[in-house]
Amino acid sequence: MQVEVTTWYLEMLNSAQLRPKLSGYGDLEIRQAVVPCPDFSRFLYASVGGQWYWCDRLSWSRDRWLTYLDRPQIQTWVAYRAGTPAGYGELEAQPEGNVEIVYFGLLPQFIGQGLGGHLLTVTVQQAWAMGARRVWVHTCSLDGPYAYKNYGARGFTLYDTRVTTQDLPEVSPDPWQGLA
Repeated sequence: MQVEVTTWYLEMLNSAQLRPKLSGYGDLEIRQAVVPCPDFSRFLYASVGGQWYWCDRLSWSRDRWLTYLDRPQIQTWVAYRAGTPAGYGELEAQPEGNVEIVYFGLLPQFIGQGLGGHLLTVTVQQAWAMGARRVWVHTCSLDGPYAYKNYGARGFTLYDTRVTTQDLPEVSPDPWQGLA
């Protein structure tokens, strides 16, 4: 199916722009997944992004995942609520001091609980800790309803907007698709 998609590109040029938000949950932990684990990263990608039509990496082989993850430029930060994975942020250090938030989001059962602001705060702090001169991210009209607002609330500013037409599957690639 053909869909018009608006993509917003946002950036933070100084760590002082970050407007932190921390949750009041004592059982929320955010830790780096230091050991490259394609199985876990694919689980996060599919579980967080399925309903938002994240399709790009679904066809990746385990070896391709490992090759991608096993680079010093990549960091994956995972939020756990009461020991359960709740969401993640994936960072990539790029040339000229740019750090991109490549993927970011929450698993469906954790949306709307105030965890996204906390996870984004920590993810951005980690991007600056990687030596960033600029932290950037893009989100689009297919993403969750709070995504753009969360980026703006944390201090990101819009620097570009693009409208494209994308070919999407009829049904979002839910990780439970096809199961009874």
